[in-house]
Order: sequence, then C-alpha cells, then structure tokens
Amino acid sequence: MKNFSKYIQYYKSIAAITLGIMYIAVGIKHFTDPEIFIAITPPFVYFREAAVYFTGIIEIIGGALLLSKKHRRDGGVLIIILLLLVFPANIYLVFSQEAQAVFQGTRSDALIRLPFQIPLIVIAYWHSKKKTSRWIELFCILSFPPTIIYFLTL
Repeated sequence: MKNFSKYIQYYKSIAAITLGIMYIAVGIKHFTDPEIFIAITPPFVYFREAAVYFTGIIEIIGGALLLSKKHRRDGGVLIIILLLLVFPANIYLVFSQEAQAVFQGTRSDALIRLPFQIPLIVIAYWHSKKKTSRWIELFCILSFPPTIIYFLTL
C-alpha cells in the first residue's frame, strides 16, 4: 500500500506540472489573443479587457505556483478562485452566438466545455491539499487524462 501511495504522489506531481504549464500557456494567450476572452466575457462585467488581463495574470501565477511543490497548495487555491471567477464566461459562451463565433465553436462545444470545469476545480482542490480522501484521489486520477485531452483539442 505504501508503494501505491508513492505512485499516486508521483501521478499527482505530473498532473500538477502538466496543468501548471497549461494554465501558464492559456494565461499568456490572454495577452497575445485577448479578443477571444473579451468576446466570451459576459456584458455585465465592466472593463472587460482589464478583466481578461487580470484573469490572465491570475492564471499565469496559479500555473507557476502549481509547478513548485512548495507552493502547490497556493496554486491550487488560486486556480479554484480563477475557475469560479471565469465560470460565468463559460455560461455566457453557451448562450451567445457572437461569443461562439469569435471562439470558433458551437453551442454544443460550449455545452461540452461546461462540465469540464468540475474536474478542473476538483483537481485544483486535490493539489491544494497534502492529503485527500481516496474518492477524490480516484476521481482526479480518472478525470485528469480526458480533461487534458479535451483541452488540448481546443
């Protein structure tokens, strides 16, 4: 059982590093291609461009913190906050044809995207804790590969 626990920790580290790199890449995209993110920002958000840059910074910092074992807890918490902050944009994407056109997706694509926020939040929670229940570990281990594969296809 101790060996199995070692493998889980190794897998958890690989997941944190992979997600850290992905969050940094997407965060950078907030600055290199902000139009996409501005388009999916709901109209009730004032200063949409500033909000996009702010979430890009949070995404880069959160991703960088996930890369460091010492700061992984803080990175996980920051990513959870980020995912909750941007969730309205994912909902808006479902209902806005204009946002879908800029995002180059369909309503179906947006609907598929929504549930992937759940494993991302749970995985970020997993990284924010040194020890979690076996159920959370199992959920994260099983949901990590399809979540990454999905986001690589975006």
